[in-house]
Amino acid sequence: MMELLAPAGSMESLRAAVQNGANAVYLGCGNFNARQSAKNFTPQTLVEAIKYCHVRGVEVHLTINTLVTDREMKEVAELIRHAAQNNIDAFIVQDLGVVQLCRQIAPKVPVHGSTQMTIHSLAGVQLCAAMGLRRVVLSRELSREEIRYICANSPIEIEVFVHGALCMCYSGQCYMSAMIGGRSGNRGRCAQPCRQSYGYARWEEKYPLSLKDNCLVQYLEELEQMGVRSLKLEGRMKRAEYVATVTAVYRKALDERNVTQPMMDALMTAFNRQGFTDGYYTGRVDENMFGIRENTQEDEKWLQAARASYETGETALVDLQFYAYVGVDGTYLTATDPEGRTVRSNGPRPELARTLPLTGQMLAQRVAKTGGTPFRPVSVRTHVEPGLMVSAAAINAMRRDVLNQLTALRARREDSPIRKPKALPTYKNTRELPGLTVQVTTREQLTPGLLNTETAMLYVPAHILLADDEMTVRLVRRGRLAVALPRIVHDGEMPRLTAGLKHLRELGVRDALVGNLGLLSCVREAGMRLHGDFGLNIYNSTAMEMMRALEMATVTASFEMTLPQIRDMGKAVDTELIAYGRLPLMVTEQCLIRGRNLECTCDMAPAKLTDKTGADFPIIRDGSSCRSVLLNGKKLSWLDRQDDLAKLGIWAARLYFTTENAREVDRILADYLNPEPFDPGACTRGLYLRGVE
Repeated sequence: MMELLAPAGSMESLRAAVQNGANAVYLGCGNFNARQSAKNFTPQTLVEAIKYCHVRGVEVHLTINTLVTDREMKEVAELIRHAAQNNIDAFIVQDLGVVQLCRQIAPKVPVHGSTQMTIHSLAGVQLCAAMGLRRVVLSRELSREEIRYICANSPIEIEVFVHGALCMCYSGQCYMSAMIGGRSGNRGRCAQPCRQSYGYARWEEKYPLSLKDNCLVQYLEELEQMGVRSLKLEGRMKRAEYVATVTAVYRKALDERNVTQPMMDALMTAFNRQGFTDGYYTGRVDENMFGIRENTQEDEKWLQAARASYETGETALVDLQFYAYVGVDGTYLTATDPEGRTVRSNGPRPELARTLPLTGQMLAQRVAKTGGTPFRPVSVRTHVEPGLMVSAAAINAMRRDVLNQLTALRARREDSPIRKPKALPTYKNTRELPGLTVQVTTREQLTPGLLNTETAMLYVPAHILLADDEMTVRLVRRGRLAVALPRIVHDGEMPRLTAGLKHLRELGVRDALVGNLGLLSCVREAGMRLHGDFGLNIYNSTAMEMMRALEMATVTASFEMTLPQIRDMGKAVDTELIAYGRLPLMVTEQCLIRGRNLECTCDMAPAKLTDKTGADFPIIRDGSSCRSVLLNGKKLSWLDRQDDLAKLGIWAARLYFTTENAREVDRILADYLNPEPFDPGACTRGLYLRGVE
C-alpha cells in the first residue's frame, strides 16, 4: 500500500493531517529544516507529536533538510539523538554531512534523501542507496516514464511529490533568494523571488518564474502500479484547513480509486494559482504551467467544514478486538490492536446477582464505550457465567486500563541504539597560494590569452569538447583539462553523455567537473577523475569527509558560505571556490527564453529578466540542452582581494565565465594578474562576507 505523507507545520496541522487519513506526517523541529517560517516544533512538542501519531498508527518523519555549518553540527547531533530516543520513524535529509551524522548516531532509523538533494536519475538513487539511504524523494521535474523507469530499477523506496507548490528551479539548486536578500533556500529561509514579477529586458507585470501548483490526484493508481512507495503532499507553510482538505481528498482518491468534481473543487478552494498543473508528469512542459495566487474571498463554509474534520472529535480510530470474561473465579478484559498487541486488565471477583444478573450483551455494551479515545471496537466477545454480577464502575475501570495500556504500548517503539558520532580527522590548511582554475561556457571564451595562461584546471563544457576532436586534443596537450558536465542529466540523456565521456577519455581527457550525485557513476565508468562542483552544496567538514569517501579529487565549496567558514572547514579534499563570475541562481527545466515569445531561440539569442528595481538577470543554456540557467546580474569579484583568498587554505580560485565575450575574458585574466579597483556598481562580494540566514 502506498503511504500518504502529509505536511505538519504546526500541531494543529498535524492533527488535521492525522484525522483526515494521512499514513505519515513530516515536520520540522528547531532551525534545521527547509520551512523556517512555519511554526514548527520544539523538542518538547516533537515528543507529543510522535506519541499522538504513533497511538493512531501514523509515522512521523523529521525534516533536517538544510545545509548545516560546522558550528551547528553539535546542535544537529543533539536533535538527531533526541528524535531517535523518542521513536522518530525517519529523517529527511539534504546535507551529505547530516546523512553521515544520522547514520552514525541512530543507525536503525531510516534516512530519506530530500528533494533538496536534486536526485533525478536512477544513478543518483543508486548512489543514495550505497550511502545507506532507505528512500529518495525525486525531483519534481520528472515525467511519468522517468519515474516508472527509476521505480522499476531502484534498490530503495521512491517518494514523489503529488500536490502543492512547484519551485521554478530544481530543488537544492536555487540560490536566488540567498543572493538577492541573504535568505537561503538551502537554509530554509527562501523569500520566494520566483513569485515576483519580471519582464524580458525591461520590467513588466509578468510572472515568468511562477508555476501553478502541482496536482497528480488523477494518477494515483498509475503511481502505485509503478511502485512508488510514498505520495508527498506539500504545505508546511499553509494553514491547517488546507492540510485537512488536501489530505482528505487524496485519502478518498486512494481508497475509492475515483476522483470526482467535488473533490477537485475542494482542492481548488483550499489553494490554487490559477488552477493546477501536471505538466512535468505528463511531459507537457509549456506556458500552461504558469500561474499566480489571486486574491479571492475566503469560503467560510469550507473553513468551517475543514476545521470540523479535526476539531470535533476523533476520526482516525484504531480498530480493537475485545474479549471480556466474567466467572466465579474472577473477571478480566483483553484488547488486541491491528498489529496483534494484546493487553489484559483483571477486575474484581463477581458477586451473586441479587436481582438482574449480568448478561453477555450487557457486558459487551459497556466494554464498547470507547468514545473520546482514538480506539474503535470492531468486535466484543464475552463469556459470562450465569447468575453473576459485576458493577459498571469495575467494567469501566478495566476498559480504561486496557485502553491506557494500549496507548502507552502503541506510542512506544523498539529502542533504537544511540551512538556517538565519530570524531573527524584533522586537516591542516595548505599554506601554498591558491592556483587558478577557469571555467568557460562558450567556445569563443577559449581565447589565445586564456590558453597561454597557466591554470591548475580548465573546465570546458562537454558539448564544446565533443563538437571538435582536434581542438580537444590540443587542449589535452596543453594540460590540466576537465570536462564540465551539466548539473541536470535525466536517465534518457545518460547513454549519450556516457558515450561522450568515453570518447573524450579516448582523446585524453582525464578529469570531469560534476555538480550532481547522479553523474558520479558515469564519470567513473569513463575512467575519469572526479571534481565536485558547487551544485553538490558542500557546506561543512563532515560533508567534505564524504567527498573523500566518494574519491573526489577536488571539491568546490558552496558560495553561500562565508570566508571564515571556508577557512575553518576541514579540507579532507583539495578545495576551490568561485572568485569571479555571474553566479548561477537557478537551473530550470523550463526554457526561460521560450517564455519570452513562445519560441525557443536559446541557441542564438541572449536574454535576460528584469525585476522591479531594474536589476537584470541574464539567461544562458544549461550545456547543450534547452534547460535554462538564470544568472546574477552583478558579477562576483574577488580579483582585488586575492590576499584574503590566500589565507583560506584552498587549492584554487575559479574564474567562471558565462556571458563574457572574448575581449572581456582577456581583460578579466589581465585583471587577475594586475587587479583593478573593485567596482560596486558592476560587481558584488557575494555571500562570502555577509553570509546567509
